[in-house]
Amino acid sequence: MRDWDASHIAGVAGALLVREPSSSTAEPGPRGATIDSRRAAAGELFIGLPGQRSDGGSYARQALEAGAWGVLVAPEHAAAAETSTAGAVLAHPVPLAGLTALARAWRQELGACGTRVVAITGSTGKTSTKDILAAILSAELRTVSSPENFNTEIGLPLAVLAAPPDTEVLVLEMAMRGAGQIAELTAIAQPDVGVIVNVGPVHLELLGTLEAIAAAKAELIAGLEQGATAVIPVDEPLLRPHLRADVRTVTFGAGGDFALEPRRPGAGVEIVGAADARITLEPSFRERHNLRNLLAAVAAAGALGVTPHGALQVRFSRLRGERLALEDGVVLINDCYNANPMSMRAAIDELAETAPARRVAVLGDMLELGPDAPRLHREIGEHAAARGVDVLLTVGTLAPEMRAGFTGEAHSVSDAPAAAELLRTLLRPRDTVLVKGSRGIGLERVAEELGGGAQPGREHRGGASPLQPSAGPGRP
Repeated sequence: MRDWDASHIAGVAGALLVREPSSSTAEPGPRGATIDSRRAAAGELFIGLPGQRSDGGSYARQALEAGAWGVLVAPEHAAAAETSTAGAVLAHPVPLAGLTALARAWRQELGACGTRVVAITGSTGKTSTKDILAAILSAELRTVSSPENFNTEIGLPLAVLAAPPDTEVLVLEMAMRGAGQIAELTAIAQPDVGVIVNVGPVHLELLGTLEAIAAAKAELIAGLEQGATAVIPVDEPLLRPHLRADVRTVTFGAGGDFALEPRRPGAGVEIVGAADARITLEPSFRERHNLRNLLAAVAAAGALGVTPHGALQVRFSRLRGERLALEDGVVLINDCYNANPMSMRAAIDELAETAPARRVAVLGDMLELGPDAPRLHREIGEHAAARGVDVLLTVGTLAPEMRAGFTGEAHSVSDAPAAAELLRTLLRPRDTVLVKGSRGIGLERVAEELGGGAQPGREHRGGASPLQPSAGPGRP
C-alpha cells in the first residue's frame, strides 16, 4: 500500500480522512497494517478493532507515537488520536469493515500485477498444507503465505495487506466455525486455486452434521471464479454435490489425479501426477498425515504450473508436531495447537510408528463436538489402545471418557499444570510423549514445562518461521 496516499486509502476503506500524515513521511502510504498497538511499527497503518477485553481504538494515540503511518479507528477515538503530533487519522464507524475493504482492494491490485492466490481450508491439516505448499512454490516463485493462524475475518485481510506488490503467489489459510464464514473470506481472497484438505467432525456443536461441515467448507468452491481450480480429496463424497462444471477439479489421494506410490526402502516419496508424470521428492517429514497434505500441496502447485522435484525442506508452524529431545532420551511431540477426532488419531498413529520404547499420550479435551462428544472421546481411547499406547494421561472434563476405551495405564487430571506435575513422575528414560488437545485446554503449558530441560541438540520437525509472529488472530 506504499503508493496509496491517505485520500485513496480513505476512499477505498469507506473512511473519513480526519488528518493527513505529516509531510515528513517517507512514503505516501503505509507499508502494511496491524491491529496490535504494541507491535505497531514505523510506517504501518494501525486499525483499532473492538475486542472482548478492550477497544483497540483507544490505543490509537500510542500507535501514532510509536511511529505508525496512521490509524483507522471508530469516530469516538479519532479526536484522541488527533492530539498526537503526527500521522494520518481515519475514522470509520466499523473499523473491521474498513480493514476488509482495504484487503479486497489490495487483492485486486495484486491481481493486476500478476499475483495468483491459493486458498486452503479443511477440518485439519490446513496450516501444514499451507506450509508445505509455500515451501514448494518458493523454490520457483516469489511466494508469500499467511503467518501461522492468520485465517479469520481479521487475520486473512492482514495477511493480504502484508503481501508486497511483486508477490507472484499468495498462499492463504481459511478457517471457520460456522456457515457463511468461508464465503466471506473467499470474497476477500478471490483465489485462483481453492484447496479443501479434508472434511471431518470439527465444530459439530455449531454445524450439527458432517454434511453441514462439508457445505461450509465448499463455500470456497462456490466462491471461485469461472475457470479457477478446486483441489479436493478423491475419497470425500460429501464434496461432490458442491463441484462446479465451470471450475476445474483436481483430486488427490489413492485413485485421484495425484496419488502416492508405495514407498520403497531407502527411496524418497514418489507421486503419480497428471498424465502419469512421476514426481520424486525427499521431504523433511515422513508422517503419514503430512504425506497426504503433501499430495494436496503438489496438486495445488501443479495448478499453478509448478512441479517440484528433489529435496523439500519444510518448516512447519509452531505447536504442530514439533519434536523435542529432552533429558534421558525422552522425546516430546508437541502437537497441542488444536485437536479433533481426525487429527488426534493421526497424532496417535505418529506416536505409535516412531516411538522406540514406551508410548505416553497426554490428551486433552476435544472441544465443540456437540452431543456426540463423549462417544468420540471414548473412540480415541480405543484407538490409543489399539495402537499400543502404554500410558494415557487425560486432561480436562471430557477427556476422561477416553479411559473407558483404553486398556493400559491411565490417569486423569483437570488442567495443564496438574498434567505437567504428574507427568514428571510418570516419565521413564527413552519414553516418547505426545501432547495434544484443543487449544482451550492450554496443553502448551505441559510442553513448555517439560521443554525447560531440553538439550542443545534438540530435534524439530516443525517450528515457527522467523517471519511469523508468535500469535495471531486465528481459529482452528
